[in-house]
Amino acid sequence: MRKDVMIRINGCPKYEDADGEVIELKTAGRLYRKNGSYYIIYKESELTGMDGVTTTLKIEKNRVTLMRNGLHPSQMIFEKGQRHFGIYNTEFGSLTIAVSARDVRHSMTDSGGELFIDYAIEVDHVLTGENLFKIHVEETEPAERPIFS
Repeated sequence: MRKDVMIRINGCPKYEDADGEVIELKTAGRLYRKNGSYYIIYKESELTGMDGVTTTLKIEKNRVTLMRNGLHPSQMIFEKGQRHFGIYNTEFGSLTIAVSARDVRHSMTDSGGELFIDYAIEVDHVLTGENLFKIHVEETEPAERPIFS
């Protein structure tokens, strides 16, 4: 099962002294299921500041792994009540990050669904922000052009 989908991402960062602006991105991508996990794949753009990067979300029952491949590869793991460490590569160098998810839930099916993640992120052991993001995935019409061949 591989389907071309439309992906709508709504993110809302919160910082120590202020709430961030709600960010919305709509992009084409692909949804598939393998070994009991759902995968969402899409290409980043200039709008996200990550042109040339492909993002993959692996959605398991209680855990989501975000993997970015391209110029600055990175990985973040979101699991409710858990703190996961990783390396985040940027054009300025690599940073040690920790991701602590307060909530991770999804309603993904073979036709699409929603994913919700509420998490805090630390950079070099300093809390840098809290984030909420919701991803809505729906099948595209057959007449719409696929993004992947």
